[in-house]
Amino acid sequence: MNTNAFLLAGAIALAGSIPASAKDIKMGVLLGFSGPAESIAPNMALSAELAWKEVSDSGLLLNGSKIAPVRADDTCEDAGSATAAAERLVNSESVLGIVGPTCSGITVAITKNVTGNIGVPMISPSATSPAITGLSGYTWRDVPSDARQGEVLADLAIERGIKKVAISYVNDDYGKGLSASFETAYVAKGGKVLLNAAHEDGRGDYSAEVGALSASGADVLVVFGRFDQGGAAIIQTSLDTGAFKTFVLADGMISQVLIDKIGKGLEGSFGTQPGNSSDASKKFVELAKAAGFDGDGGFRPESYDAAAVLALAVQAAGSTDRKAVTDNIRKVANGPGEKVYPGELAKGLKILKEGGKINYEGATGVEFDDKGDVPGAYRVEEVKNGKFEVLGVR
Repeated sequence: MNTNAFLLAGAIALAGSIPASAKDIKMGVLLGFSGPAESIAPNMALSAELAWKEVSDSGLLLNGSKIAPVRADDTCEDAGSATAAAERLVNSESVLGIVGPTCSGITVAITKNVTGNIGVPMISPSATSPAITGLSGYTWRDVPSDARQGEVLADLAIERGIKKVAISYVNDDYGKGLSASFETAYVAKGGKVLLNAAHEDGRGDYSAEVGALSASGADVLVVFGRFDQGGAAIIQTSLDTGAFKTFVLADGMISQVLIDKIGKGLEGSFGTQPGNSSDASKKFVELAKAAGFDGDGGFRPESYDAAAVLALAVQAAGSTDRKAVTDNIRKVANGPGEKVYPGELAKGLKILKEGGKINYEGATGVEFDDKGDVPGAYRVEEVKNGKFEVLGVR
């Protein structure tokens, strides 16, 4: 289905489930429905909208208000188009808050050009670049920074006896930040990075890039890219030429789609993805399944949690004033207060309505620091028998 048709279908479904009324509170879902993130955006959007449906169905938000999601495409790569989409959400649609954007560079652009200036609370479930930390008091994220993911991956590589690597990273804010974080941590632990080079998405031939990486003399290739873009092509070319047999992967590469595309050549490769194996995360997957989509994938529980936090902050603020809502984000997500998990949003709304305090844990253990970041957790995953198997949580 093309992007326009997909968005139209979503709008029709939304119109049928949430009737327009004076009590509607519009919230934006600003994700990469086209571009390099188009394969992950639909389920992220459904996850956010699942939380808002739960809130609307409870009848407990303010005076029986319902949340009406409005989708927009951030493209994940075109800052001009993304800025225009954000301006439409904020100015024409008058959304109260936004879940998104998907990618780091777009998050920076939208914060600087739109939301940070106007004062619109925005929680990204997937923008991981260290450059976002402290960017604006209105920009938050409930996915951990790549400053930490780089350290975790460096630890894993050293623990597995990998002493020399080459790095191929996608040439954007995500790839640059993660490769720098990993290299710094890996070298500090005694590892050697023999080449750290960028790749561009959308090229037809990556033999020159792989040739240079192989010529470095590294034993293992670290790939910080996207599972359906240049990152996948770098791996395929490496296997076809015999350049590398083992790969270290980050969150942008962790997908069954990658394994299905590459095949047995990925056996033994490993990496990290934000998430945990808690009962709360499993509960979210169950809720998603009941709603008709797969919740077990990258940035889906974070999308649910981002939407839930915005809705709960509205209740805590007692109004739809954007600044008041922003000021209550940390209050509903951090302790003290009664813990609230996926499927318990009605409970959280009721406690807040009665003047009580909550600590929204959600599916991912949300806890915002003073810069709007979360420490988060990472699942360590390895390709075994054609599947990513979770080995543990760091």
